[in-house]
Amino acid sequence: MTAASGKVAAFLRRYQPPTDGRGRPGGALGGPITFMFNPNQLTLTKSASWITHIVRGAEEVGIPEFTGSGPRTLSLEVFLDVTDTHARTVQQRVDELLTCLVPTAPSIRAKAPSPPWVKFAWGQFQTVSFYAYVSSVNASYTLFGASGTPLRATCSLTLTEISGNVPGQNPTSGSRSARRVHRAVDGDSLALLAHREYGDPTVWRVIAEANDIDDPMRLRAGTELLLPATDELPARG
Repeated sequence: MTAASGKVAAFLRRYQPPTDGRGRPGGALGGPITFMFNPNQLTLTKSASWITHIVRGAEEVGIPEFTGSGPRTLSLEVFLDVTDTHARTVQQRVDELLTCLVPTAPSIRAKAPSPPWVKFAWGQFQTVSFYAYVSSVNASYTLFGASGTPLRATCSLTLTEISGNVPGQNPTSGSRSARRVHRAVDGDSLALLAHREYGDPTVWRVIAEANDIDDPMRLRAGTELLLPATDELPARG
C-alpha cells in the first residue's frame, strides 16, 4: 500500500475475532484503515516475569525463577489533518478506530462477543506486525471548522499482542500441515508461488491475504512471505 507521496503507507487491518474457540481470526473486516501520515514514532514493549526468592537472614538473594513472557504492546500516534479540504474525514477515521473497541455483530450472534483482532502493517517492518487487540484509543481534537467539524486530531493507540500460535504455523496449532516462509526472488509472482506450492495458480489470493498484500503485481525481491498450509486453502467446488 502506497501513500500519495509515493512512500509506503502504514495501515491497520481488522479481522473477525474467532468464535469457535480455536483461537484463530476469521477474514478481514472491511478495508484497511490507512494512515493519512506515517507515524513519527513507534514504541514496542515486551516484558518477562521473574520471581526473586529472598531468604530471611541470607546475605545474597536466591536464583530468580522465570515465570513467563508477557505480550508485546505497540504504542503509536495517528495524525489526522484535513485543513486543506475541510472534509469530514477526521471524524470518520476516528470513528473507524473506535470500532476496534466494539464487539463485531457476528461475534455477538455467535454468543462470543469480541472486538475485532487487528494487525498493524508498515512495509517490511515485520517486528511490529502481529495479531493484537486495541486496548485503548485516545483522540485529541485540536482544530475545528466554523460548523464544529473537526479538522485536525491526534489519536494515540495501544495494541496488545494476542499470544498463541498463528494458525497453521506448526502441526500442533490445529493445522494438519505446517506453514512455511519463502523469501521472494526476482521473477517471483503470487500466481507462480501458488502454482509451485499448491499446484493451483488461482489460489494466489490466499498468500496475498496471509501477508496483507494489496498489490499482487509488486512483489519485491527479498520480501519474506508466509505460505499458508494446504488445509487452509478454500474448499474447491
